[in-house]
Amino acid sequence: MADAHVAASQGPGLRVWALPGIGEVRAGDDIAKAIAVAVGAAGADTGSGPADGLVDGLVDGDILLVTSKIVSKAEGRLVEAADREAAIDAETVRVVARRGPLRIVENRQGLVMAAAGVDASNTPAGTVLLLPEDPDASARAIRRGLRDELGVDVGVVVTDTFGRPWRAGLTDVAIGAAGVRVLDDLRGGTDAHGNPLSATVVATADELAAAGDLVKGKAAGLPVAVVRGLGHLVGEDADDGAGARALVRPAAEDMFRLGTSEAVREAVTQRRTVRAFTAEPVDGGALRRAVAAAVTAPAPHHTTPWRFVLLESAEARVRLLDAMRDAWIADLRRDGKSEESIARRVRRGDVLRNAPCLVVPCLVADGAHTYGDERRDAAEREMFVVAAGAGVQNFLVALAGERLGSAWVSSTMFCREVVREVLDLPADWDPMGAVAVGHPAQAPKARPAREASDFIETR
Repeated sequence: MADAHVAASQGPGLRVWALPGIGEVRAGDDIAKAIAVAVGAAGADTGSGPADGLVDGLVDGDILLVTSKIVSKAEGRLVEAADREAAIDAETVRVVARRGPLRIVENRQGLVMAAAGVDASNTPAGTVLLLPEDPDASARAIRRGLRDELGVDVGVVVTDTFGRPWRAGLTDVAIGAAGVRVLDDLRGGTDAHGNPLSATVVATADELAAAGDLVKGKAAGLPVAVVRGLGHLVGEDADDGAGARALVRPAAEDMFRLGTSEAVREAVTQRRTVRAFTAEPVDGGALRRAVAAAVTAPAPHHTTPWRFVLLESAEARVRLLDAMRDAWIADLRRDGKSEESIARRVRRGDVLRNAPCLVVPCLVADGAHTYGDERRDAAEREMFVVAAGAGVQNFLVALAGERLGSAWVSSTMFCREVVREVLDLPADWDPMGAVAVGHPAQAPKARPAREASDFIETR
């Protein structure tokens, strides 16, 4: 090793070393210029040159791994905060999980991490350090600065330390990148045995970040590392594109987005009535898992008053909906509605017809008590109706957790005899509306804000 304070690791064709001499970074400092000065000082100090190639200045194709903390300091992200929790609140978009004082959240940069990346270590009392406002933009600025200062075309990765689900310990990952291919998509190729690769997309930027962390260390005061030997990952085609943002899994593809009690609450609050669906089929397993959640609802007298009729075939749906439409039209004509008005109302009711799956929840009150008293008998019936509603709500929330859209419509309650006849249901099964289920054709509209206090009376 050319110098004792320069950590380096070498493999076939690959070198990774930490760059000494960066020093303390303050607001307004130019990170690219600080790196350029440190590169020159390291080369002069060690006397290394092209022959040994360890710290012989930066060359085209090198990749710099820059700890986000110095980027944040240079960008003035050190802020006064008497309460770190308040700072975390300000940076949080969504709480993913919570255990005691620890919060895993999605922050304003779209990153899911502990405490929104708010750092209170190695900062003056009463202050905290926030992540860079736009880490990809920070990486691009450093890359351009190094090109201006040293005339080299390098890649830049801004790194931060993350914990990981299912794995103990911390590692550095990429939160910003410029000029680096952050994902290496190997799908469509084959492995050494000729087997097709169908799901292999390598997070190269995260692997680079972790390699740099091995030589930078957490407490060595070496915030920048250099990787040499992976020039094929660097180039104009990788510059200023999606950056490290491409490493953040889209919400629609995140299988674990709803994996905690906090996420269950989110499923409740994010559930929407969906009226337009794609033609994509609905997984029968997802429907059955939603029913399993539905039947955990509370019910009177230890009964199980829920039944769910799944109309998964188009033929069954059309037969039921045609019969219900005819019954509805007959009702509207009895009400004296015009044929134009009737046609308009029927069109508005097509949400059930346009869904790829239809579910009819039914109430079976076979455990109800009979008192022979009108007041108590009415209350008994209401108990079972409330239990049926709780089951339907569980069902809708579980569908949201399965990333399925749904719409509860009351129509079957107005023609129960028709529904029972068409579906060949027992006489004591009371249809409690119908639920259209499918994959949403578009993102739901934002729900108007509702303040819980508007619905609360305290005594």
